[in-house]
Amino acid sequence: MKPLLFVRNEPVETFGIAPKVLADEGIEVRILDALEPAAAWPGIGEVSGIVMFGGSMNVDEVERHPFLIRNRELARRAVTEATPYLGICLGAQLLARALDRPVFPAPAREIGFEPVRPLPAAKEDPLLSHYADGDLVFHWHEDTLQLPEEAVALAQGDHIPVQAFRVGEAAWGLQFHFEIDGPEIELWLDDFADGLEETWGKSADRVREEAREHLADHEAKGSTVLRRFAEVVRTGRE
Repeated sequence: MKPLLFVRNEPVETFGIAPKVLADEGIEVRILDALEPAAAWPGIGEVSGIVMFGGSMNVDEVERHPFLIRNRELARRAVTEATPYLGICLGAQLLARALDRPVFPAPAREIGFEPVRPLPAAKEDPLLSHYADGDLVFHWHEDTLQLPEEAVALAQGDHIPVQAFRVGEAAWGLQFHFEIDGPEIELWLDDFADGLEETWGKSADRVREEAREHLADHEAKGSTVLRRFAEVVRTGRE
């Protein structure tokens, strides 16, 4: 089977629990550092699927971050060619933008652990059926998106309407960071060392306290998402 592509869009991206979970599933991973001008971008036929990770930029900041144009093209090709695609935070927004939907400032910034509310379609979804109403998931974002016309809404939040959606049978966008682990949370908090509470409404200590309470269950559910995505990849690309 061809490798699964991880797309890194932020220097402080470690991919959280994803590398180990997928290695345990026997999935080979290829990493694309999208920020690197000399990066070798694979063709869609060279990979078995795509995991598009998060980033701090808006999807339309293409002059400052030209690689976003190629990311959008990659997401669109994944949909048109039924290549499994899993977009996380920015990756979900890129999927919507690739399908000609706007991405814009959310009515509230979300950081730390907030409840997710699965919608009826999630009960039969191949990736998300194990989430229950009120499960706490990790967020760090200030933008949201308009749901693509062809998308199925899978989850909403108390502050942000679109938290998860699926396009077709093999493309997902999840606004929350189901993949994050403790070390990556610390890395992100260290990277945003000044003015966190003033800017985002929670202190670093508050985020750490939430992580101590909720991260173990969060990682378990995130691991299930990744294992199920691995099965989608195996089924569709063998």
